[in-house]
Amino acid sequence: MKIDLHIHTKTGSDGALPVDEVFKEAHKRNIGLVSITDHDSIESQGKAIVLAQEHGLTYITGIELNVTFEYGGKQYSLDFLGYCYDASNQDMKNKLRVITKYRQNRAQQILEKLNAEFVRENRPLFTPDDMRKIRDSVDGTFGRPHIADYLIKKGIVRDRKEAFDRYLVKCDVPKYPLALAEASAMIRKAHGFLVLAHPNDPQGTSLAGISRDLHEQTGIISKCMLEYIDGIECWHSRHDVMTIVHYTDFARKHNLLVTGGSDCHQKPTIMGTVQVPEFVARQFVTNRSKSW
Repeated sequence: MKIDLHIHTKTGSDGALPVDEVFKEAHKRNIGLVSITDHDSIESQGKAIVLAQEHGLTYITGIELNVTFEYGGKQYSLDFLGYCYDASNQDMKNKLRVITKYRQNRAQQILEKLNAEFVRENRPLFTPDDMRKIRDSVDGTFGRPHIADYLIKKGIVRDRKEAFDRYLVKCDVPKYPLALAEASAMIRKAHGFLVLAHPNDPQGTSLAGISRDLHEQTGIISKCMLEYIDGIECWHSRHDVMTIVHYTDFARKHNLLVTGGSDCHQKPTIMGTVQVPEFVARQFVTNRSKSW
């Protein structure tokens, strides 16, 4: 059975396809176990549960949370995945509304910083109409990739990489300061599991930003995270074999869940291409009934 527990949608965050199209593609690719893990959003979960049933897929609720993590006196940004939570949990919904509001305000501040850069470049400024068009392009959670796509559409940059390199890194505003303890409590109180996402992703928000040494990474987890997490995403589209072996051994030693997924944003559509072993699915059967 194919497994993909890390998929994003346009409905909930920064995927290219709406959730119904994602499920059509998952069915076409014979993926048996799926989770939609939109950024800081559970908007698509209710529809995802229904769509999974319609397509004959097993589904577990998912979310990707950006967490502010302190280590060595510095603040780092890390991603964590929440699974099997009760999507109707009101405390979780309330907290995510606060994060969403903060995201919207953050986006506005980024756009204002962009205009300051445009002034220096003698370039026409973004108008309220431009800002409205960017917001209208967002189905789910507003993030910097949506601004990058608009910069491409306007012909200001060639691609997302140039958008971030020229503007969006320089014009960034801090993300919502969600602490690891707070993220863990939110997911666990909703009867879910918290999983460290793509710990050695060289291109993403990961421990690779602190150290590329795998033993140092798991040392950080041992020292600072074990009381807050329930698992680790071992299989990922940007994890090599050495990373997978190291993290599966570490998870086994500490009795942690192991998960895996493509982290597919449909740019390109890579869902189902990561070889996640079938025993990953059996962990969830052991820890949770099938009424996920």
